[in-house]
Amino acid sequence: MPSWIYGRKLYGVYHDIIECLTAALEARDPYCEDHSQRVADMALDLGRKIGLKGGELERIHMAAHLHDIGKIGVPDQILRKPGYLLPHEWAVIKRHPEIGYKILTKSRRLSSIARLVLYHHERWDGKGYPAGLKGEAIPLGSRIIALCDAIDAMTSERPYRPALTWHHCWEEVVANKAIQFDAVLVEAAEALWPMWENRWSLTKVRG
Repeated sequence: MPSWIYGRKLYGVYHDIIECLTAALEARDPYCEDHSQRVADMALDLGRKIGLKGGELERIHMAAHLHDIGKIGVPDQILRKPGYLLPHEWAVIKRHPEIGYKILTKSRRLSSIARLVLYHHERWDGKGYPAGLKGEAIPLGSRIIALCDAIDAMTSERPYRPALTWHHCWEEVVANKAIQFDAVLVEAAEALWPMWENRWSLTKVRG
């Protein structure tokens, strides 16, 4: 069997496993329903926009699907809390990238994906977590997931706040360009913004 065919079949198996893992998370956390799919779709669009392809793009896509898998290890009373989190509860939530990393590194073949998951809450200015990485020290895939995750979070309704409009969300993204988010990715996202808004604004309203 040619290696490229084997590789595609292997990625297909991994995608099936990923679907099962994300379904398990969504069964515990209603907010996560469709969230991981939207973040993965956005990450795929953004990766293609900046010229990524092949295995690198595929790894980022899979990592985006799994970016919140560590929340499986967060207690229900915190994960499903309908209001603002207290400081000690927020500290528990902030452990989910590390928990996700530990889960995914159980498979040697998922180690590169695990690394992207571990760093998806780092910030360009170095004020993120868990490692406080800064700028290009943050893996590119993690930077892509961080931006897409933030966009979907801002445009989704939460029990303690309404969803931002896509216009207001864009203002927040621009305000955090080269602070929280990679400026190059923000500029690439600008061209994708009308498509994303059209694709998901009505879907979320209907949902």
